[in-house]
Amino acid sequence: MSTFWSWYVAVLTVANIVGCFWLIKWATKRRSGEATEGDVTGHTWDGDLQEFNNPLPRWWLWLFYLTIVFAFLYMALYPTSGIYKGSLGWSQTSQYEAEMSKAEQTYGPLFTRFAQQDIPALAKDAQARQIGQRLFINYCSTCHGSDAGGAPGFPNLADNDWLYGNKPEDIKGSILNGRTGVMPAMGSALGEQGVKEVTAYVISLSGRNTDTNLASAGKAKFEVMCAACHQASGTGNTMIGAPNLTDNTWLYGGSAGVIAKTIRDGRSGSMPAHRDFLGEDKAHVLAAYIYSLRNTQ
Repeated sequence: MSTFWSWYVAVLTVANIVGCFWLIKWATKRRSGEATEGDVTGHTWDGDLQEFNNPLPRWWLWLFYLTIVFAFLYMALYPTSGIYKGSLGWSQTSQYEAEMSKAEQTYGPLFTRFAQQDIPALAKDAQARQIGQRLFINYCSTCHGSDAGGAPGFPNLADNDWLYGNKPEDIKGSILNGRTGVMPAMGSALGEQGVKEVTAYVISLSGRNTDTNLASAGKAKFEVMCAACHQASGTGNTMIGAPNLTDNTWLYGGSAGVIAKTIRDGRSGSMPAHRDFLGEDKAHVLAAYIYSLRNTQ
């Protein structure tokens, strides 16, 4: 925050607190000629409803004053603007670092012990799976779902279909380093008729019924435009994350319209890297949990 805005916030805050104090004093001040008892307006509503000018109860009034005192104490102790850091020296960063340090002292040895086991063995450890599940729910479930079942554009991690391979090191590598997948748009190269033909052929690869004439025409175009990534057989390539098109498992959906959109407009997806955030040991436990999901299907 710049110096100007720091002063702006500080002055505005103090002015508001002082203004609240003045308002309370002004509102509770007795004025000459003002009635303090009885009906002030002289009107009666609903039979017996009258308006009186009674002062606030003293305990209520002192609560207002206490909130003002509390506000000034808080401003003195904690950083309430960019120009003053507070007498306690507190900050969000320092509190976070202190909590992380305490957590590392408590749980670090446990993760270190887990890191000495290979992932397949760790996947059979009930305690490790439980910890891995908590890590997954905290850091992965937003995209992949709490059951790891995925969503359109986010892979299902609870089946045996893997874009980048299902080996333990592949799973851990995805967590640590992230992944970036790009399917280039083919609409301009194929034309709308070509998109229809390749769509029909892709559908036929997964064993579903489709227009055979369109599929036959689409096969030749697929071999020219798509086989470099998905291979001529359509079984994909885990080295670059090109999906297997023959197993009827679809990342964005398997309807003809969705497949045509993927071919025409392309797709792009990104799995963020968690190396700096989780570290090697936690990623190892998380990978073991995900690996255990694969082995329960």
